[in-house]
Amino acid sequence: MEAVPLNAYLVLSAFLFTMGAIGVVVKRNPIVMFMCIELMLNAANLAFLAFARYQTDLLTQVAGHIFVLFVFGIAAAEVAVGLGIIVVIFRLRESIDVDEVSLLRG
Repeated sequence: MEAVPLNAYLVLSAFLFTMGAIGVVVKRNPIVMFMCIELMLNAANLAFLAFARYQTDLLTQVAGHIFVLFVFGIAAAEVAVGLGIIVVIFRLRESIDVDEVSLLRG
Protein backbone atom coordinates (compact mmCIF):
# COMPACT_ATOMS: atom_id res chain seq x y z
CA MET A 1 0.00 0.00 0.00
CA GLU A 2 1.54 3.30 -1.11
CA ALA A 3 1.29 6.53 0.78
CA VAL A 4 -0.58 9.49 -0.64
CA PRO A 5 1.89 11.89 -2.29
CA LEU A 6 2.47 15.36 -0.91
CA ASN A 7 1.18 16.94 -4.12
CA ALA A 8 -2.28 15.44 -3.57
CA TYR A 9 -2.54 17.02 -0.12
CA LEU A 10 -1.38 20.38 -1.43
CA VAL A 11 -3.78 20.34 -4.37
CA LEU A 12 -6.66 19.53 -2.02
CA SER A 13 -5.53 22.28 0.33
CA ALA A 14 -5.34 24.80 -2.52
CA PHE A 15 -8.80 23.76 -3.74
CA LEU A 16 -10.33 24.16 -0.28
CA PHE A 17 -8.65 27.52 0.22
CA THR A 18 -9.87 28.73 -3.17
CA MET A 19 -13.43 27.62 -2.44
CA GLY A 20 -13.31 29.47 0.89
CA ALA A 21 -11.94 32.63 -0.71
CA ILE A 22 -14.61 32.56 -3.41
CA GLY A 23 -17.27 32.06 -0.74
CA VAL A 24 -16.06 35.09 1.24
CA VAL A 25 -16.11 37.27 -1.86
CA VAL A 26 -19.43 36.06 -3.30
CA LYS A 27 -21.68 35.45 -0.30
CA ARG A 28 -23.39 38.31 1.55
CA ASN A 29 -24.41 36.42 4.71
CA PRO A 30 -21.86 36.92 7.52
CA ILE A 31 -22.48 33.44 8.95
CA VAL A 32 -21.61 31.87 5.59
CA MET A 33 -18.62 34.20 5.33
CA PHE A 34 -17.36 32.93 8.70
CA MET A 35 -17.80 29.35 7.53
CA CYS A 36 -15.77 30.14 4.42
CA ILE A 37 -13.03 31.72 6.55
CA GLU A 38 -12.99 28.55 8.65
CA LEU A 39 -12.65 26.54 5.44
CA MET A 40 -9.62 28.62 4.47
CA LEU A 41 -8.04 28.14 7.91
CA ASN A 42 -8.61 24.38 7.70
CA ALA A 43 -7.02 24.35 4.24
CA ALA A 44 -3.95 25.97 5.76
CA ASN A 45 -4.02 23.36 8.53
CA LEU A 46 -4.08 20.59 5.94
CA ALA A 47 -1.02 22.07 4.26
CA PHE A 48 0.81 22.38 7.60
CA LEU A 49 0.07 18.77 8.47
CA ALA A 50 1.02 17.54 5.01
CA PHE A 51 4.39 19.25 5.23
CA ALA A 52 4.88 17.95 8.77
CA ARG A 53 4.03 14.39 7.66
CA TYR A 54 6.71 14.36 4.98
CA GLN A 55 9.51 15.80 7.13
CA THR A 56 12.15 13.49 8.52
CA ASP A 57 13.25 15.78 11.34
CA LEU A 58 11.17 15.29 14.49
CA LEU A 59 11.42 18.96 15.48
CA THR A 60 10.00 20.04 12.12
CA GLN A 61 7.16 17.52 12.43
CA VAL A 62 6.24 18.85 15.85
CA ALA A 63 6.43 22.44 14.59
CA GLY A 64 3.78 21.69 11.96
CA HIS A 65 1.46 20.30 14.60
CA ILE A 66 2.07 23.32 16.85
CA PHE A 67 1.15 25.65 13.98
CA VAL A 68 -2.11 23.73 13.60
CA LEU A 69 -2.88 24.16 17.30
CA PHE A 70 -2.28 27.90 17.02
CA VAL A 71 -4.57 28.12 13.99
CA PHE A 72 -7.27 26.23 15.94
CA GLY A 73 -6.96 28.77 18.74
CA ILE A 74 -7.15 31.69 16.32
CA ALA A 75 -10.20 30.14 14.63
CA ALA A 76 -11.96 29.70 17.97
CA ALA A 77 -11.28 33.31 18.95
CA GLU A 78 -12.42 34.53 15.54
CA VAL A 79 -15.70 32.66 15.83
CA ALA A 80 -16.36 33.85 19.37
CA VAL A 81 -15.69 37.52 18.59
CA GLY A 82 -17.33 37.42 15.17
CA LEU A 83 -20.52 35.79 16.33
CA GLY A 84 -20.69 38.22 19.24
CA ILE A 85 -20.47 41.14 16.83
CA ILE A 86 -23.12 39.59 14.58
CA VAL A 87 -25.50 39.14 17.54
CA VAL A 88 -25.05 42.78 18.60
CA ILE A 89 -25.61 44.04 15.05
CA PHE A 90 -28.72 41.87 14.73
CA ARG A 91 -30.11 43.21 18.00
CA LEU A 92 -29.55 46.80 16.91
CA ARG A 93 -30.55 46.60 13.23
CA GLU A 94 -32.70 43.42 13.10
CA SER A 95 -30.75 42.47 9.98
CA ILE A 96 -27.31 41.02 9.38
CA ASP A 97 -27.00 41.96 5.72
CA VAL A 98 -23.38 42.81 5.00
CA ASP A 99 -24.30 45.62 2.61
CA GLU A 100 -26.37 47.38 5.28
CA VAL A 101 -23.68 46.99 7.92
CA SER A 102 -21.07 48.55 5.63
CA LEU A 103 -23.23 51.69 5.48
CA LEU A 104 -23.14 52.29 9.24
CA ARG A 105 -21.99 55.74 10.23
CA GLY A 106 -20.60 56.75 13.64
